[in-house]
Amino acid sequence: MLRSAGCSFVQIPCTELSGIGVRTAALLKRCGIVTLENLLLHIPMRYEDRTRLTSIAELRAGEYALIVGFIEEIYPQTTSGFRRNRTQFILQIRDKTGAMLLRFLHGTAKQYMHLKPGLVVRCFGQVRYGHRGCLELIHPDYQCFSADKIPPLEPYLTPVYPSTAGLSQIILRRILARLLQGLSTDQLPDYLKGLTLPFKQRVHLIEMLIYLHKPPVSDLALLNAFQHPYQRCLAFEELLAQHVSRLSSQAIHTQYRARSLRAPIQLIDQILQNLKMRLTEAQKRVLHEISQDLARSKPMSRLLQGDVGSGKTLIALLASLHTLHQGLQCVLMAPTELLAQQHYANFSQYLAQVPVAIACLTSELKGKARKELLAQISQGVIGIVIGTHAVFQTHIEFENLALVMIDEQHRFGVDQRLLLMQKGQKNGYYPHQLVMTATPIPRTLAMTLYAGLDASIIDELPPGRQPICTVVLPEQRRDEVIARICHLVEQRQQVYWVCPLITDSNRLQCQAAESTAVYLSQQLPQLRIGLIHGQRTNTEKNAIMTAFKQGSLDILVATSVIEVGVDIANATLIVIENSERLGLAQLHQLRGRVGRGTLPSYCILLYQTLTPLAKERLKSIRNTQDGFELAQRDLELRGWGELLGTKQTGLLHFKIADLQRDVDLLPEIQKIAKQLLRDFPNRVQLLIQRWHVCDEKYALA
Repeated sequence: MLRSAGCSFVQIPCTELSGIGVRTAALLKRCGIVTLENLLLHIPMRYEDRTRLTSIAELRAGEYALIVGFIEEIYPQTTSGFRRNRTQFILQIRDKTGAMLLRFLHGTAKQYMHLKPGLVVRCFGQVRYGHRGCLELIHPDYQCFSADKIPPLEPYLTPVYPSTAGLSQIILRRILARLLQGLSTDQLPDYLKGLTLPFKQRVHLIEMLIYLHKPPVSDLALLNAFQHPYQRCLAFEELLAQHVSRLSSQAIHTQYRARSLRAPIQLIDQILQNLKMRLTEAQKRVLHEISQDLARSKPMSRLLQGDVGSGKTLIALLASLHTLHQGLQCVLMAPTELLAQQHYANFSQYLAQVPVAIACLTSELKGKARKELLAQISQGVIGIVIGTHAVFQTHIEFENLALVMIDEQHRFGVDQRLLLMQKGQKNGYYPHQLVMTATPIPRTLAMTLYAGLDASIIDELPPGRQPICTVVLPEQRRDEVIARICHLVEQRQQVYWVCPLITDSNRLQCQAAESTAVYLSQQLPQLRIGLIHGQRTNTEKNAIMTAFKQGSLDILVATSVIEVGVDIANATLIVIENSERLGLAQLHQLRGRVGRGTLPSYCILLYQTLTPLAKERLKSIRNTQDGFELAQRDLELRGWGELLGTKQTGLLHFKIADLQRDVDLLPEIQKIAKQLLRDFPNRVQLLIQRWHVCDEKYALA
């Protein structure tokens, strides 16, 4: 019952519902629930069948069951035996057919005092074999009754809701049951009414929500597979909200002004001639698309995808020439200091004959040198700034930043990318933006993640690149690998050896880089071995990479710090330890460190033990060189959050939808989004707000 009247739940705070106090409201807010609309849309993540009882004699291990019996004994039998620091206690319950145990691993003194022999307990949980083969339930949900006051069973499936610490399922079910009483269709507007939707069984939103909070037993399997038409309808609506949010933001974005940057054709030709390089047809196409965008007075928002070694860095370099040609600034942000330093070295080499000031800004630059560099950046003296997270810090200012380029963009948070973009908002102008990734994104995923960005794909490798032969071996065959290394080094070729950890760990059974470097030095004393990892200083890392690049080292032992950007043509073998622990995207990135020249190249994946999932991943990486195909396979095996690293970057957080499971809805969503924007523009922002889609300022960051 509501404390005050109101016709719509959209703006009514959930505290208006009786039974929700300040503490409960705070817990609900942690789940994204502030209004009654939020509460209604907080649908169950799964369901349990508590509509029928199972006798103890009928129980089978592994099954979930609802059982009723009277408490026969309690262990320990005295309160003195129930200590605060050891809260486990056990009940023995019995019905007409037999006895079993209820084990409470995290019981409380209050529970222990409340549960008394002779009471009837109704409990639900997964049955398992316990001590001496006795059947038991571990920490079950339970209710206690006197023998003459046992209430009837629920006629509906029991919902299990997403929750947070301190907010029990009992509280959530009680709150939702109270809210569902007497609902009418006018209390929650249906923003998809009148659209041509691909659902035959769609009813009003309120009817769907009532059903999903209190569904019948017959649909248990369909609901728990999240394939019920009503669940699919809600997932569709949430994905649609995300998509129109991106499209709306793109429309707003095009209202900004940007500096028109003409293509410096003669300068581009000069650079390519100096480098003795010819662009691939794919690179020519992508450069033309970028040049067209930069020539407009509207800010470019373009995603550049390219497989490992496809030549994205060269495209970024040529894009930067558009700003230099007009005396403006550009910035390239990279996720690691090693990659930033490599970009700086490459840009400096490629532009050696061009009068431009290039600087590398990382956190290691300190004192007077840093202060002087920041002054030059703020005065516009530096034309190209390359750096890590340091480039978006609040005290850094640009004189006339016209182009922002972000490498491996998914490794940065949305707020971080936004802060960098804001550096170029000056005098009514907004910077152009080019975000790049060597982690190929399946087309279906990109349609939702990057609906507001134009996409360019370099789908062709430079000529002369050799395919990489990939071999999967158990670690017991390490001696064969070492013999192979000796053979390659005799032919003046170089080797990477990648380990997941820097030092040995007591918790993880993984090879560590430091101990591996010692081991290889003992096995191959005649070879020159270097060690690089993230805890070394920039000076140390640069010295080691320079030595490896110049051929002064035969083997480079490293962590995944070399995952992106490292480009050494003479390295023809990469050995990856504990490959079963890595995803396909990361394995493909690491493999791409070799095959950079004209020599045959190899990747050896060592493993300790293989789960079925790991076996599938290694089979996939062995059988294909296509990054987009591997990305699609990684999406199928591990999910989109793992593929893009979005758990830490905050790209998307869906309440109901799942891009992997609901991928078939995406093509239809694009059609409906256009219809919604055309026919019902007044509903767009309401739909976006309903699903807590991120603020428009983040959409293109």
